[in-house]
Amino acid sequence: MAVQRVAVLGAGSWGTTFAKVLADAGRDVTIWARRTEVAEEIRTRHTNSSYLPGVELPDRITATADPAVALAGAEAVVLAVPSQSLRENLTAWRDLLPSDAILVNLAKGVELGTLKRMSEVVSDVTGVRPGDVVVVSGPNLAKEIAQRQPAAAVLACADHDRAVAIQEASFNSYFRPYTNTDVVGCELGGACKNVIALSCGMAVGLGFGANTVATLITRGLAETARLGSALGADPLTFAGLAGVGDLVATCSSPLSRNRTFGERIGRGETMEAARAAQGGQVAEGVSSCRSIRELANRLGVDMPITDAMYRVCHEGVEPATVGAELLGRRQKPEWS
Repeated sequence: MAVQRVAVLGAGSWGTTFAKVLADAGRDVTIWARRTEVAEEIRTRHTNSSYLPGVELPDRITATADPAVALAGAEAVVLAVPSQSLRENLTAWRDLLPSDAILVNLAKGVELGTLKRMSEVVSDVTGVRPGDVVVVSGPNLAKEIAQRQPAAAVLACADHDRAVAIQEASFNSYFRPYTNTDVVGCELGGACKNVIALSCGMAVGLGFGANTVATLITRGLAETARLGSALGADPLTFAGLAGVGDLVATCSSPLSRNRTFGERIGRGETMEAARAAQGGQVAEGVSSCRSIRELANRLGVDMPITDAMYRVCHEGVEPATVGAELLGRRQKPEWS
């Protein structure tokens, strides 16, 4: 299942960065951009100043605003749009997808309404088995990787051969991908970490330090693992790149959109002002805290940090109020 020709559908920061990873691994990549001017800039100047200012893109990358052009002859298709718009976009692209292409998903989230993971959404729309979708997760802050700083990722797919094909297509001198067959665990780790990053940002915005952030990371990992256990994930996944690795990076770095969004809310900014400050980039945790909370409630899983983020983002409760409530919860053993 050798992959040489790749289409990346989405020209945001992570989609463009992953295209760069593939090109630096010797693959020929075409990016589909929603805006014609972004596609033209990538194609003619080899830059994407809207999302990756100051980064030069390899000559192996080209771009188009026509999805049919991007998908023609692709051996792998990388889906790089926000989680809550994946179904709509993929429905529009469905009839253009090459029948034998490996589908790769970058979005991290749980769909509102259906409460489905992204691989399940891809399956719904395309008819491929959920286990045949390759899921990319791990500590992958786009700007650092675009600068060729060393990083690792996990490529999860029940079909090991598909994961290996994308592993070989993306492995280069600075990007080290590992494979994993636990799609459920990798997707949940990637979705839940955005919500926990919101809480860490809010804590920093409120003036709290490393102890508070470390506590939220650790207890956030615990509630993510509880949800994963209820859905049949492998507990070891949460100790790996898609679990603690992604969680630490997203919760600790000012490059994280979710951490930065939370920090603005913690400092007292409104949701509207925090969204405007993102410059059009999506903080996935704001939507995911709603869908993950609903999924947890359906399964009877206790996720207090996720519930707190839902109340702040969707019910207008002050961050300081939910913080005090988290500290005042009933005492219990750590692993109960």
